[in-house]
This record gives sequence, structure tokens and C-alpha cells, in this order.
Amino acid sequence: MKFDVDGLTVLFPYEYIYPEQYTYMLELKKTLDAKGHCLLEMPSGTGKTTTLLSLIVAYMLENEFSVNKLIYCSRTVPEIEKAIEELRLLFEYYKKNGHDLNLLGLVLSSRKNLCIHPEVSKERDGKIVDGRCHSLTAPYVRDRHAVDPEVPVCSYYEKFESVGKELPRFSGVYSIEDLKEFGRDMGICPYFLARYTILRANIVIYSYHYLLDPKIASVVSKEMSKNAVVVFDEAHNIDNICIDSMSVKINKRIVEKAITNINSLEKTIMNIKERDARKLKEEYQRLVEGLRDANVARETDTILVNPVLPDQVLQESVPGNIRTAEHFVSFLKRFIEYLKVRLRVQHVVQESPAGFLKDCFAKVCIERKPLRFSAERLASLLRTLEISEVVEYSPLVVVSHLATLVSTYTKGFVIIIEPFSDKAPTVANPILYFCCLDASIAIKPVFERFQSVVITSGTLSPIDMYPKILDFHPVIMTSLTMTLARPCLLPMIVSKGNDQVTMTTKWEAREDVAVIRNYGQLLLEFANVVPDGIVCFFTSYLYLESVVASWYEQGIIDNLQKKKLLFIETQDAAETSIALINYIQACECGRGAVLLSVARGKVSEGVDFDHHLGRAVLMFGIPYVYTKSRILKARLDYLRDQFQIREDDFLTFDALRHAAQCVGRAIRGKMDYGIMIFADKRFSRADKRTKLPKWIQEYLTDSLTNLSTEEAAQIARKWLRLMAQPFNREDQLGHSLLTHDQLLNKKYEQGIN
Repeated sequence: MKFDVDGLTVLFPYEYIYPEQYTYMLELKKTLDAKGHCLLEMPSGTGKTTTLLSLIVAYMLENEFSVNKLIYCSRTVPEIEKAIEELRLLFEYYKKNGHDLNLLGLVLSSRKNLCIHPEVSKERDGKIVDGRCHSLTAPYVRDRHAVDPEVPVCSYYEKFESVGKELPRFSGVYSIEDLKEFGRDMGICPYFLARYTILRANIVIYSYHYLLDPKIASVVSKEMSKNAVVVFDEAHNIDNICIDSMSVKINKRIVEKAITNINSLEKTIMNIKERDARKLKEEYQRLVEGLRDANVARETDTILVNPVLPDQVLQESVPGNIRTAEHFVSFLKRFIEYLKVRLRVQHVVQESPAGFLKDCFAKVCIERKPLRFSAERLASLLRTLEISEVVEYSPLVVVSHLATLVSTYTKGFVIIIEPFSDKAPTVANPILYFCCLDASIAIKPVFERFQSVVITSGTLSPIDMYPKILDFHPVIMTSLTMTLARPCLLPMIVSKGNDQVTMTTKWEAREDVAVIRNYGQLLLEFANVVPDGIVCFFTSYLYLESVVASWYEQGIIDNLQKKKLLFIETQDAAETSIALINYIQACECGRGAVLLSVARGKVSEGVDFDHHLGRAVLMFGIPYVYTKSRILKARLDYLRDQFQIREDDFLTFDALRHAAQCVGRAIRGKMDYGIMIFADKRFSRADKRTKLPKWIQEYLTDSLTNLSTEEAAQIARKWLRLMAQPFNREDQLGHSLLTHDQLLNKKYEQGIN
């Protein structure tokens, strides 16, 4: 389909379009014209990825001097692969219409996903793959190979170094498998080829971390064009990703391993001094000149990446007391001993980075400036010592990251030392958390550097919170509704059981046997009514375990298993993957199944339950975060003091975006249909209900709130009979699905030029 969007000719690779897709394009074009940032919420299953790619590619072709690159970020490999396939479809459609696009679109992923070395690619652990790759591609390994051909190197990397950078500019779309196939055919490493090529590519699709994690962004994305549009898709959780990328956790085990690393470094330095003291002298001289010169090898070395330091710091010479290898190792040893002492706590300690640094200076005479250079200095030393097993030194690298971060950032961070971990609150296991409290710190460089940043998802509501917590001013902020030819969405708020006992996961009612029984009865009723898969979400793993234990005692589990097979998500990723595979098989057999999951877990974020895999989704309670957490408390205090965000407002925002994300798994397109059950009386309140996405609110009428279990089951029965009637694409035409002519007529009726 070819049509006009506010003066821009757009080619859309499908013969039909949803009205909300066209509206989305209009809002997106306004953002690009204004050269600003935007927040766009578009209903789940309405073709957001295709819409984004179609509009931005058309805009790039029309405005090649103002926008020359699209950086598309998503969270998981399946989502990245889905985006690249939509891009391939778009390129084919352009070619079919006589426009052979001279553009290059490709994926960048980790070594684990792109490696084709026969031995290294067999490893399943990403860190091991990184370490083995480094041991075959490091500059000093290649230098040794030049002298002694028996020293193993990676032939694919060698070929990349010799001809990879000289390859003629090519066009087209390259997925992970395409890159691997190209690498095998040419004998070139696909990972390093992709790393090099993303700078010349017009469309790059990769993970959030390549832009938001300063440790990776400073190496991978620092040369990206400023005239780029950045898209963060599935971005409802973007603030947490920003915070995680800037936080560090140190426990007793890491400290002990770091001590082992330090001892090993000392021995290596003594050996190299006896064999080749020249190397240490040369490194010392480079460090006198400045860190930028000392880190000439960083471009190919993502194993040793460190927290990014401001340019003015990189141009400084390294402090004299850590220039020599022996002095630096001695310095790190003192810092580790200080951490070891700080971990000997009997009660919780909370302090600012400034307080931590002051105490560090008072106890072990370590100043702030050399700490600031620790991560870069360690990376330089590991390269100089030609240590091939870099992964073994990751505990020491983590300690150096803490040293650099705590001395670089003062505002927006806090240090919390707890004597016990949450998982075993009675066993002594001290943990030091260096917590980022301000999500805007990680994303600020992205907003400042790139022309337009698009933050989009199906569940951004309540949308007005994001500009506050990310500290930016969007030019467009829109939440779109869903046009439907039939009511294929049935949201309901079930607030009480048949015994009229209120359903809620409020703290005081969590252990109430009647409430737990009513949740079980609700699930049993829907297992009787819904013919296919049912997915249930609980507020936490702990609550899921306690409820299931009670259901066993009450006989609910036995009755449930007479109706459907039962599968449960656990905190073990491998177990959960197996449960998912078997759940899908059970649904395919026609009997249906029940999957018990957790909000914020793997199932709630990256898995789609389209059609018969998720005819009903039950949200048991409101998924508030664990409010006793001191890290959360510190963040809430910071948001209140810096951004005037009330504690209740943020907690409600966070809970409802995750609740919407969970129930959104039920419907993945307009031909699909699904039931959404909000099983908690508090959802009926205006302050909760109005914060759900507009496309859910629109179908959540007053008659569907404050229901009992029996009332909800009766409504679901009637609705499922309605949905069982024949329905095809033609039934949607002119209303929820438009042909080219219908789109033109709709634009004319609305007065859109």
C-alpha cells in the first residue's frame, strides 16, 4: 500500500492498514519534523514495528540530510529478530514497487549469538564465549602467533582484519543467521564485521544495553551518527534498565575472588618484570600521556569495557600513585581490604557516595582521584600483562567498576550495605549495593546526542510519569485506542467471590484463607468456561508458592487438574522454558492448560500467548513492588525530593504498567480474542482504573467492574459464544481494517490532507 502521511509518501508492505497505525504515523512524523523526542503508546498486536519502520524509512529517503540513520532498540533476541524480518519485508515491498533501496539494515548481537568458530560457538555461557574469543583475538595473542604459528588464533577474525574493513559497501537486510551465513561463506567473523559495519549501516537493530549501558555504549555506539532516530521499543520498563546499567552489587564471594585475582596479578607482574620489564615501562609512559593513548586497543575489546569517563578525565595523565603496576595492585588491594571490612556489618548501613569516600580516605588513605581511574587502569594493566583468561578476573573488574562509579557520580546514587540477602534473611551473607536512583543519568546522553528519541510500547500508561522519571520534555505524548469490528477484548474487574468475601492481595489479607480460596474458585470457574489456555499472574514468587500450597490443602489443585494440565513458572530459567514448551504442547492438543506465572517474571515480559495459547489472563492482585526493600525506599525518597513524585503515585504507576503488561499477553491481533481478569477490588477505584492503557479502559465499562466470580463466569460464557461465531478479515473492512481507498475516504472525512 502506498499513501501520503502529512506530505510524506509512505510505502506500507501490507494491503490493509489499521486506523491506529495511520494515526501513529502522523504522531511519529510530527516528532521527526520537530526534531524532538516522543512517547507513543499503541495497543498490543496492532503492528507497531511495521508502522515504525515504514514511516522512518520513508522519512530517511525523503530527508537524507537531516536523518541518515535509524537505531532500533529492543529487549530480547526474539523481538530483535522479529523487527529485522519486518524490515526485510519492507525492503522487498520497495523492490517490488521499483525502488531498489540502497540501504543497509543489520542486527548486532553478542558474541554468543554471532560466533561461528567451531570450538568457541559450542559454549553456552556468554561470558565463556567472550573469554575464549578474547584469548584468540587479543593483539598480544596475534603478535605471538606471528612469531610462533603454533599459538592458536581465530582464522575468522584474522580474515576480518585483513579484508573485512576493505569490503565494498553492500546493501540489504541481515539477520543474525544471515550474518553467520555470510561469515561462513567469506571466512570472516560475523561479530566483528557487524561491530564495524553498524557505523556505515542505515538501520541498526540491537539491544537496549548498546545505548543505555555506559560500559558498552562507550565502545560500541560512540561513533553513531547524531542525525539518527533512536527507537526504544517495548520501553515500558526503560527506567529500570537505565538504573540496572549504572548499579553495582558486591558480596563476600566477589571480594574473596577479587583477592585471589590480586594475588595472581602480583605474581604475573613479578614474572613479567624478570622477563620483559620494557612492557611495563612503555605502559607507564603511555599512562603519563593520558588514558586515551593507553587504551588504543579498546575498539576491539568489549571484554575490558569500563564505566565511561568524561573526555576531560580521559585526557588527563593517570595519578602518579597508580601509574606503576606494583603501586596500582597495592592500591587495589587496600581498596578490597576496605570493602572486606565494610561488609562486616550486623545491621543495615546506608550512606551517600561522598560519605563512603570520606570513610575510605579516613581508614585506608585512598583518595577520590585515583579511584576514579581504577577501571580504566585495570583494563590497561590486563592488556599489558597479556592475560588471556580475562573472564577469570571479572570479580576484580566489578570492584574496579565500583571504585570508578562511586568516585565519579555523587548525586543520584546511594550505598546500602545489608547483612543478609532477601532470599535467606537468617543466614549471614553481607551485600554492598551501589544503587543508581535516577534513571535519567543513563539515558540523558542519548536524549542530548541524538536528534529524535522514540519511546514506545503497548503498555506505557500512566504515560505522564515517564517525562518526570527520565527528566526530558517530549514534543509528542500520545496514547492510542484500538478500533475493533467486534468486541474481541473482554476486560473485567472481579472484586469478590461467590461468598461475597473481598478479593485483594493487600498485605493484611494475603494470608486470609477465604481470599485464597476465592482466587482458586475463580480459576476453577474459568477452567470450566475457557476451552483453551489460561495464564495466571501472581504478584511475586513467594505469593505464588504460598497460594499453590493452600490450594493443594483445599483440594483446588486436584479439581483443576481434572479440567486442564497445570504448569508453573519458577525462578529457574531452564525450568520455566521447559514448562512453557509443555504448556504450548498441551494447548495444541486441544485440551488447554493453565500456566501460573509471576508479574515481572520471564513469562510476563517476553512471551506472547496469541490465539488459543491465552484465551484468558488472570491477574491475581495488584503487582506492587516489595515495599520493604531499602533500595526501593531510597529511590522513592530521591524521586520525592528531586522530581516531586509522591511515593504512592510512583508505586501505583509501576504496579499498573506491569499489570497491563501481564494482561496484554492475551491479545496479539484483531483476529485474536481474549479475556482479561483483574482480580482485586482495588482495580475498581478510579485512581487505579484510569491509569490503565486507554485501549483497555475503553472496553472496561462500569458493568464489567466490581463483579463476583459467578457474574464474571456468566459474562465470559456469553462472550465466548459470540467470539465463536465465524469472523474473517472482510468483517473488519471499513472499520478496524482499511484498504487504500477506505483510508483515503477516512482521511477526507476527517479533513486530513
